[in-house]
Amino acid sequence: MGATVAISAASPTSRATASPALAGPPWVRYLLIGIATLFLGVFLLVPLVSVFHQALAKGVDTYWQSLTDPDALAAIRLTLTVAAIAVPLNLVFGVAAAWAIARFEFPGKSLLITLIDLPFSVSPVISGLVYVLLFGAQGWFGPWLAEHDIRILFAVPGIVLATIFVTFPFVARELIPLMQAQGNDEEEAAIVLGASGWQTFWRVTLPNIRWGLLYGVILCNARAMGEFGAVSVVSGHIRGMTNTMPLHVEILYNEYNFAAAFAVASLLALLALVTLALKTWVEYRLHAGATQQIEAEPQHSQPAWQGRTA
Repeated sequence: MGATVAISAASPTSRATASPALAGPPWVRYLLIGIATLFLGVFLLVPLVSVFHQALAKGVDTYWQSLTDPDALAAIRLTLTVAAIAVPLNLVFGVAAAWAIARFEFPGKSLLITLIDLPFSVSPVISGLVYVLLFGAQGWFGPWLAEHDIRILFAVPGIVLATIFVTFPFVARELIPLMQAQGNDEEEAAIVLGASGWQTFWRVTLPNIRWGLLYGVILCNARAMGEFGAVSVVSGHIRGMTNTMPLHVEILYNEYNFAAAFAVASLLALLALVTLALKTWVEYRLHAGATQQIEAEPQHSQPAWQGRTA
């Protein structure tokens, strides 16, 4: 129902009806377009071009040497490793949380939604300090961890925990409104017709949310690779061991090694551009899927869970 209303509101007919009331002098439109273009150029395109220009200012050889430096390679590996751990865990949590919130009523539901939004309202630096208070030498669990020779802070586990904390809302927050708008009619029909819980999830729920899920994963991965504040607090800035790519860029810049700093920064910018392209493609598929679903609504030849394969 929610998707139908959203698509209907954006239909050409409704736009044509509303456009006369919204029409104004042409110079107003041109002025707004010009301001928006100027804003994007000054605050987005110019810095982006500057990053790549500075990265290649001393030639391709220097650029390549900066990226293949052992410390830079270690930072790249650590960034990818942390993202490879944090994103799947947040995917599982996001699907479970969205399913519980969108499909069931239970005590503490509002509290769970609030806790999911907590990383959006808390500074990443504060979240890193929380882990210091928990796992630091003088923290709650610090003495026990030291006694058992377990390292959380200034090691990969601490970086992973901090990254998970700042990124776990993304998947859940993309899926909750999507699943609430879709409703649970198809899932209830599948269960009534004999499908098990896993069959319902794999053949009904997951296909319906796959593009929203992918959208959330892309955003989560982008934040995981670019996180600085929380990771900076718990990493210890150990070269070749606990420096992620953003931390490595900071160290190189503070050492006035600008060519190497901008080279690594350009790699982060390139990853951001790839993420933006994937995000745009997923948005297109989400819109196309919603349109096809609305067009196919009048005819249902068979239950949805029987017509799909795992």
